[in-house]
Formats: sequence, structure tokens, C-alpha cells
Amino acid sequence: MLATNTASFVDDARVMSKGQVTIPKNVRARLGIDAGDRVTFVVDGNEVKIMNSAIYALQRFQQHMASKGEAVGLGTDEAVAEWITMSRREEEGHM
Repeated sequence: MLATNTASFVDDARVMSKGQVTIPKNVRARLGIDAGDRVTFVVDGNEVKIMNSAIYALQRFQQHMASKGEAVGLGTDEAVAEWITMSRREEEGHM
């Protein structure tokens, strides 16, 4: 799973006439967003979460694959790490 930073803060920005908003620098830094990156808006009721689209896609993929991983014995982070190590060794010809 991806690590999350639990420290929180509040920042705001003005909505311009065309609906554009500049994401504050400290928010971009926290989310790992650079110029040209995409962001995802997750709307839940009257709350909106802005996420780095790459991180969001990876989290959704992990959620989708969780049950499938368990079915083949990859239900824990340790099992996945062991599988990755073994795969790398096979690629390098160490097995």
C-alpha cells in the first residue's frame, strides 16, 4: 500500500472567471504535482478531494487487484515483496 502523510493543513485559492484555480505551492508539493501533471477531483457529497492522478490510479488498481492477489497467495505486502524479489532473481538468471 502507499504511505500516506497524516499531517494536515488548510489552504485556499480564488476561483477565476473561467473556473480556473491555481493550486497553492505547498499543496502541489505535498501531492507531488508538477507542471503538466494531471489531478483528479474526487467529489463526495459537498466535499472535494484533489489527488495526483497517477497516485489515484495506482490506489484504484490496488483496490481492484486486492482480491485477485489473495487468490494467488499475494494477500500481504510481504508476499508481494517476496514475489518481486523472486521475479527479479529469475530475470537476472540467479535461479
